[in-house]
Amino acid sequence: MSEKFVPKHLAVILDGNGRWAKKRGLPRSAGHIQGARNVEDMCEWVWNHGIEYFTVYAFSTENWARPADEVKTLMKLLRDYMVGAVKRANANNMKVRIIGDKAGLDKDIRDSIAALEEATKDNDGLKFTIAINYGSRDEIRRAVKKLCEKAIAGEIKADDITEEMIAQQLDTAPYPDPDLLVRTSGEQRISNYLLWQCAYSEFYFTDVAWPDFKEAELEKAIEAYAARDRRYGKV
Repeated sequence: MSEKFVPKHLAVILDGNGRWAKKRGLPRSAGHIQGARNVEDMCEWVWNHGIEYFTVYAFSTENWARPADEVKTLMKLLRDYMVGAVKRANANNMKVRIIGDKAGLDKDIRDSIAALEEATKDNDGLKFTIAINYGSRDEIRRAVKKLCEKAIAGEIKADDITEEMIAQQLDTAPYPDPDLLVRTSGEQRISNYLLWQCAYSEFYFTDVAWPDFKEAELEKAIEAYAARDRRYGKV
């Protein structure tokens, strides 16, 4: 597979953990645990295939409405991940960032995130981003709020605001926009994920649940991406 046709930035909506578990007569928590393990494996696979940026949708702003036990499980998985994250990331030369409204997370999680980002900031391997307590509309709202504050302070003029200035205020800055967005488990929508950033992304939907989305499935997604005729706005 030619590197020319490999997406530089892959974004994934990790869907189907609960359905994967239900199909096997297991509690939903078992699906989330298996899904978390798959994320770790996928980091290695995407890097080996020449992908430089990997961004996953782990917990949305809407996920707080899920049953309390499920939310508790997801937060525990996040805490467990943080325990060995610095060691794993540095061993693999991986730079890790967390995007989303961190103010909505418990202090111990915020502290762990800050430590992880600081410890891996100089790594130049895979740029791995995890979206937690993230919603794209909220992200855009926060970006606009920052620009409004700058305008009120006289630092910028409203008429001078450009698309580039908005993009610079988004959580994902300064990373490039995703070339390919993958959603697993059969749903064909993007669920408030990277709305601004995915304006020109290719989409790939698969019925495979996230815990079963292994390297062979990744290769199918890359091959589908490579086969498309992208005009980038040209007629």
